[in-house]
Amino acid sequence: MDDRIAISRLKQGDLTGLETLVNRYQAPAVRAAYAIVFDYALAEDIAQTAFLKVAERVHQFEDGHPFAPWFFRIVVNDAIKIARRRNHSVSLDEESDEPAAKLARWLLDPNPGPEAVVEGKETQAIILKAIQRLRPEQRAVVVMRYYLEMSESEMSGKMDRPLSTVKWWLREARKRLRNLVGPWRGPEAEE
Repeated sequence: MDDRIAISRLKQGDLTGLETLVNRYQAPAVRAAYAIVFDYALAEDIAQTAFLKVAERVHQFEDGHPFAPWFFRIVVNDAIKIARRRNHSVSLDEESDEPAAKLARWLLDPNPGPEAVVEGKETQAIILKAIQRLRPEQRAVVVMRYYLEMSESEMSGKMDRPLSTVKWWLREARKRLRNLVGPWRGPEAEE
């Protein structure tokens, strides 16, 4: 069943529509939330709450529009709110990298070649630790741009923020990531 049919059924009170959407979007929703809050249980709660909001607000959804951007806006906005409240910032010097390691496992190709495994793990760990140091808004725009592959204008609409603000958050996130990751880049990165 495609998203349009699932939403139509849900609007009619048929919960099989919601079940279809949960089956299709639960894992990506948890991953998106986790990339912002870096707490697996909390990311699961955010995703679950987002589906409850979908059920409550399905009549606000405009037919003919794609479901995924509307849904992920709910997920990302809730994750940002929670991350702000928790003021979650992790030092690169901390010994525990458990959240980064979990997210790195999710991001790995299930069938990588041996070279990709060796090269990818170290790079992913460095990048994920650096992402944890970003402010929640910056984490959100990084997730939306590079994980959800949204354009800056789509991000602006989904976050209900001016395009200039989204561009500034993304620019500042990139600059901060370059500064954080820079010391670990090899000599070939400077060529």
